[in-house]
Amino acid sequence: MDLLQLRYFQAVARREHLSQAAAELRVAQPSLSRAIARLEADLGVPLFDRVGRGLRLNRFGAGFLRRVDRALRELDDARRELGDAAGLEHGSIAIAAETLLTVTGVITEFRTAHPGVDIRLYQSDAVTMARQLHTGEVDLCLASQPLPGPNLRTRELLREDALLGVPQGHRLAGRERVRLEDIAGEPFVTTRPGYWPRELTDRLFAAAGLRPEYVCESDEPGATGYLISAGLGVGLVPAYSRSASTYLPGAWMHLDVPDCHRVLTLVWRADTYFSAAAQRLTDFASDYFRRL
Repeated sequence: MDLLQLRYFQAVARREHLSQAAAELRVAQPSLSRAIARLEADLGVPLFDRVGRGLRLNRFGAGFLRRVDRALRELDDARRELGDAAGLEHGSIAIAAETLLTVTGVITEFRTAHPGVDIRLYQSDAVTMARQLHTGEVDLCLASQPLPGPNLRTRELLREDALLGVPQGHRLAGRERVRLEDIAGEPFVTTRPGYWPRELTDRLFAAAGLRPEYVCESDEPGATGYLISAGLGVGLVPAYSRSASTYLPGAWMHLDVPDCHRVLTLVWRADTYFSAAAQRLTDFASDYFRRL
């Protein structure tokens, strides 16, 4: 058993899919399959159930994964501590966000100030971000909704209204405020479940006893404004988009409902090592969004 085998096992266990894990690790699938088989032979138990052409982590594998996650997290923490001792220019940060458009500006300025820091970005929904924090795959999450899980700390970066965007020439264009009943039956552009615009839209309509008419559900919250501008429908967009995007809906207005807002937070684990690079980025992001 060696560290490479454990990294391979961790990737396959997270994906439960050999080809996806091989692509993530950038290794040939047959090599990955042989490494997992050797690990199972060393341990004397199967770690996965073979279901057709797929894999499913079994009870042996689930128990082993908990230990592997803990061991590799300790080693990763040790590497970060040594990097901190050698200086901030040797640090690294892994970040997940619901849309990478939100982090583009702050990352651009941060890399200018700290060009030696290695940064990896992931686009993830809320459930995936919580898992990535738990397994140590990421150090920080930029979240627009509460993340599930214990031992999490948060820092609020931005609190803003979620506005209704409508296409140019829409019947509601020119209004400053509209009721939810005014848009009942309108074609609605949003995201898939798990992203904050969809969670907020579902909650607001359910509270009013209404059902939205979704015509587009994407995996990119930042695309909503573009799709509204194209005339596909109406949708909720953060007020921040007005200054961060050059491609905007035809008109913006407030929804006359309570709690129609987004809270952007940084989230990290309180029970693991927090590197100097991650701390510096946390402070940098707070200052960046305070200036908006």
